[in-house]
This record gives sequence, structure tokens and C-alpha cells, in this order.
Amino acid sequence: MPVLTEDSPLTKLVKKNEAEQLARNKGLVSVADLFEFVPRRYVRPGHLTDLSSLHVGEDVLVVAEVKKATTRPMRNRRGKMLTVVIGDDLGNELDVTFFSAYGHEGKLAPGVRGFFVGQVGAYGRRLQLTHPEYELIDDDEKGDAAVEFYRTHRVPVYSTTGKLNSLKMRRLVYQALDSVDRIREPVPDDIRASRGLIDRSAALELVHRPAVDEQPARGLDRLKYDEAFVLQTILAQRRKAAESELATPRPPRPGGLLAAFDARLPFELTAGQREIGEVLTAELASDRPMHRLLQGEVGSGKTVVALRAMLAAIDAGGQAALLAPTEVLAAQHHRSITAMLGDLAQGGMLGGAEFGTTVALLTGSQSAAARRRSLLDAASGEAGIVVGTHALIQKHVQFADLALVVVDEQHRFGVEQRDALREKGIRPPHVLVMTATPIPRTVAMTVFGDMETSTLRELPRGRSPISTHVVDANRPGWVDRTWARVAEEVAAGHQAYVVCPRIGDVDDEPGATSRDSSDEDAGWEAHWDGEGDDDQSGAEEGPTRELTGVYAMLSTLRATPALEGVRIGVLHGRLDPDVKDATMRAFAAGEIDVLVATTVIEVGVDVPNASVMVVVDADRFGISQLHQLRGRVGRGSVPGLCLLMTSDPGERAMERLDQVAATTDGFELARADLMLRREGDVLGARQSGRANSVRHLRLGRVEDEQIIADAREDAFALVEHDPQLRAHPALAAAVAMRLDEEQAAWLERG
Repeated sequence: MPVLTEDSPLTKLVKKNEAEQLARNKGLVSVADLFEFVPRRYVRPGHLTDLSSLHVGEDVLVVAEVKKATTRPMRNRRGKMLTVVIGDDLGNELDVTFFSAYGHEGKLAPGVRGFFVGQVGAYGRRLQLTHPEYELIDDDEKGDAAVEFYRTHRVPVYSTTGKLNSLKMRRLVYQALDSVDRIREPVPDDIRASRGLIDRSAALELVHRPAVDEQPARGLDRLKYDEAFVLQTILAQRRKAAESELATPRPPRPGGLLAAFDARLPFELTAGQREIGEVLTAELASDRPMHRLLQGEVGSGKTVVALRAMLAAIDAGGQAALLAPTEVLAAQHHRSITAMLGDLAQGGMLGGAEFGTTVALLTGSQSAAARRRSLLDAASGEAGIVVGTHALIQKHVQFADLALVVVDEQHRFGVEQRDALREKGIRPPHVLVMTATPIPRTVAMTVFGDMETSTLRELPRGRSPISTHVVDANRPGWVDRTWARVAEEVAAGHQAYVVCPRIGDVDDEPGATSRDSSDEDAGWEAHWDGEGDDDQSGAEEGPTRELTGVYAMLSTLRATPALEGVRIGVLHGRLDPDVKDATMRAFAAGEIDVLVATTVIEVGVDVPNASVMVVVDADRFGISQLHQLRGRVGRGSVPGLCLLMTSDPGERAMERLDQVAATTDGFELARADLMLRREGDVLGARQSGRANSVRHLRLGRVEDEQIIADAREDAFALVEHDPQLRAHPALAAAVAMRLDEEQAAWLERG
């Protein structure tokens, strides 16, 4: 048996093709990864599985007793066929079939017990396993020690991949445990003692080879703490590195742009907006770079808070950049900021304010002339505010004096993208990150722990309530009433959105291009990546069916009698930018009654006259995304209505829709969303250095929240005294394993 370390590749234990399967399907590359691959459940060899609970198509590991075994000659070829009947203590039976009895006939005798692994099938009216792998509990060939082990220990059941079933995975893990001389201990002794944690070696034994009278949960709690501790150490190092940087202080200037803007505001700022504004002003005046997350409910007024901070930076002689994830949102920000500033956005122009500025727009699909003009305005300093997409990050984009970076919808950008924009300042600029997706405390601590966090909870005065209802698309009467309700809102002078999960066929539509904007046809099944992002929970269940496209819905609405004469427009990410911009302007001006769109309108789009939204195939969207979408209505004086249309949803999808319909509290929905989605998706490879960084923690669970809080306290205290982890080499190694090369470079740059 080879001597291994935790860093040894799995090719030391399995064949190359099996190692590739483990890497591809389970993310397991090293022995350390294998140790973190915890069982799904445990079985007791002395307790037989209730075979009545099995279903066709299910991959199972059962403990059963051989009731009888018969052989018969094969009809069409030489050899004998073996049929074994296994059973439980309740009289339930399961057939086990081997088309070759060789090697099995003598072992599977009545009375022996064993583990049987395979996929449940059916023959006639009886369930069966065909050629399953098995391991006998009473196998004398294994020796007395092995037989005794089954009497004293629980047996772990692992999720399977390819030909590596649960029995093989167990043998693989046991071999690794027996072959590694020393298990690394990333948590210092004093922290382990203060938190009452068992050592990691004991934890792994408890998780993978628990005795019958032991509780594996205690070992899993230790692995959870390790996971939280390493992640919090990374965040603590980021925070410490940021503290060592020096920024250019941007103190407030009385009587400047900010004061003029405040004097012209047609509404009163909420208490939260004023309070956070004072915090931002103070941090901008500091010589330490601001690094703050601003989260808030849909429509809570984050953009106004961010704009006031940008004006304060301009007053202090600097510039501000606003990074948006999509061209539609960037254009919307540019329009809304320009409109809010009025003549203050016409600096140097005839009719502009005496001390005004310029707001430039920079996107990847602008005309060459418009792009050159924006680049010149940014580089010369004439543009105090530059709004743009990823185009802002490109190397040739320069600023005269970048003071503040505002990142909208942070979860759509990687830390390296945010850092690329920060590097455009003479000194590190201040950073304000905004998200309209409310973040539970656990996620904020785990993902954004290197930032200070501010939260806007109250809505500005005048925001109208939104009611949400689920519509069964299989009931024609309900569908007809949905479109009649849209028609009623239009007749009353209001407007509507109809949101579809995909674009569909655009070949014959004017203004459409074949350019792939990578945002939509599969957007509903992407998570936090481009337009149309959200959790995959909708994509994992229910029957496969053709999802509704924008153009198919356009044809349906045009053929609906209730909507005769209604002006209908189309918006999606593959339209030419000029067409997209013209469509949004027309909708905002009231020249389009119903806008059929993809999730490109999910965030930032502000049309106060829109009062109703219909989300088609709503079961294919996640909780947070549905909450984001419905935030586009009810933004004026008229109550909003959101209708979630679905046909044949699965049980989990219906649970999501009911949760969205039951409350408009985004923080409550965020916690529910977190419990339904995969935690690895929540963090994402961009934030964590792994495709699936959270293996053990459940970020929506109260008990795990306390583990994260404890680990955070310990990690930040440790890094305060030893930022480079020189006295903690095992922890440094664990941190290195969590970070890929790009992120390691980001840490070095601070």
C-alpha cells in the first residue's frame, strides 16, 4: 500500500480514467478532496433495509439477506443464469439477477447477509437488481477482523459516479485513511481547545468510519468549522491587505455638486439613505480605501445613495466609474443619472450648470465615434461620471483621477474584474459595491466578509405595494383572465411586462442579429453569470418541455382578442444596442404598452407607469430572480401586480412560487432561496477559488451560522497578529488549496 500525503493525486489510488471521473463529476482531485467527500448517510449492517421503499430507476445500497438462490441454463448461449431473492425483516423481497452464475453461485447462499449496490429495475411485476456489486457481511474469506468490523461500525453510503459505486468509494476512502501517515491540522491548538473541537484526524475517522455508538455529526461539525475557518482566514487577509493601502482622501466640499443635487431632489431621502450617505462621506474623506457593500430591497433607493457618493467624489476633484453587468442596465443607469442631474450633467455645455459635470457611457457595442468621445472624456477628466459595462475594464481605458468605483450587481463580476478597474486609479480608489439581492448574514460573512456592509431596509415614500399570484397555465380560463387583466391595466393608462425564459426564433425579426450575447436562451439555467442568472433549482426537476420564447409569446399576444390594438414591443440581449436603447426609451415614454422581454429587464429598469408583470414558465426561475423581476412594477403611485404563470411544475418549483407569492420581504426570500440552492453556487468559483467551495456548511441553517461567526472571530484575530500565517504553515497550506492562481495574485496586489 503506497504511503500518501493529503496532496497526493488520486491517480495514486485509482486508475487514470476513474480519477478523471472523480475530478469531472465530484471535483475530487487529491486525497484531501477525498477526505472532504462525506457520506450521504450510514447503514447498520445488522439492520436490514426496508425494501418496500425502493423505486424503479433509483441507485441504491441495501442491506439484505439472501432468501433463496436458483440457477438455470441460458437459452441462447452456454453457461448458467443465477437468480437470487434477497429480503428484509418485513417480508419484502427484491430479485437479484446474474446472467452468468460463475463466481457468485457459491457465495450467495440462503442465510448470508450483505450489501447490494445497483440501479433498481423491474421485470414483470417484481423489482430487481441486474448484476449488482455486492459485499457479504458474513464472508469468512475476509477474516475475523472484517466480520467484527461490520458488527461494531456503521457503513457509510456515498454518492456515486460512473462505475465508482458506494462500495468502491468506501474502499477508496478507507485505503486513503490507512495510507496517509499524518493528517494536516489547520486549526491551531488553542482555538481547538477554546471551541471544544476534536482533532481533524479523529473527525475524519468519525465521519468515514463511525462506530455504532458514535455520532458522525460531531466529526462533521469539525469539518464545517475547518471550512469556515479557512474561508474566513482568506477574507481576513484581504481585509488586512486593504488596510495597508493608502487612498487619496476625498473630503466633502460645501456648496458643490452634491449640495446642488440635494437641493433639487423632488423627494425626501429616507432615514437609511441619509445615514448611509453620512457613512460614505466619512469613508471617502479617509486615507484608507473604502470597501463597502450596499445591499437593499428592490426599489430601496440604492442608486440615489451611490450617485450622491459619486458627486461627493467629483466635488473633491476626482472621478467616479459605475460598472454595470449588461448594456441595457448600463444605458438605463446613464439615462437615469443624467435625468436626475438635469443641467448638472451638462458641464461645459450651453445651458449647463456653472459647476456641472459630464456623464459618459462606455459599452462594447458603441459606434467608434461615440466610444472615442467617451474614452477622451474619461481620460481628460471632463467626464466626472463614466458608466459602462466590462468595457470599462479594458487596458486602454484611462481616467484622469479615478476616486470612486461603484460596482452594480457585484455577484456578476469576479474579484479580478473589480480589481482591474481599481488599478486605473492613481492610488487605490474607494469602492462601493451594490446588490439588489438581499443577502442573509451567513452569505454576507462568507462571501463579502472583506467589506463593511450597509443595508437599506425601508422603501422610499410613494412606493406602491405589489401583489403576487400563481397562475395555472393548464387552465385556459385562468390564462384568458391573465391577458384580460393586462388589457385592463393598459386601458387604464398603465403598462405591462411579459417575461419569458428564452428568446426563441429571431431569424425573421428586424433589428435582430446572430451575435451571441451569451445571456439568454440558456439564461434561466445559469447561476449568477450574465443576463438571466439565478439558481438552477428550476432546471433540476419536472419534465423536459419546450420553454416559451419571446417571439412565440409575441405571436400569442398578437393573436389574443383581449389585447387587440395594444402596442407590443420586444426586448432581449441579442438585439442591436441601438434597437435595445430605442425600445427602452419608447417603453419609458409610454409609446409601448406591453414589453415582451427576457430577464434583461431584471435589475435597474425603472418605468414607474408599469403596473403589471406576467412571468411565463415561472417555475424555471429561482426565488431571488422572481423577486428581482417583480420589483420592476409598483414603482409609481399605482399598486403593482405580478402573475407567475406555470404549467406542470415539480413539487420544489411550486414551493418556490408559493414562497414568492406569500411575501415581498426580500431578506426572508433570500434565506428561503439559500436553503433550496446549492451552496457551491452561492459562493461561485470566482469568489472562493473552487467550483464548489462550500461542501459542508449550509448557509441558511442557524447552527451553521454560529459556526461561521465563531470561525470569523477566530480567523480575524489570528490574521491580525500573523497576516502571512508564518506561524501556521498547515493553515497557510489549506488557504493555498482554496485559492487559484488568479486569486493568489489578487491577494498579493491587495
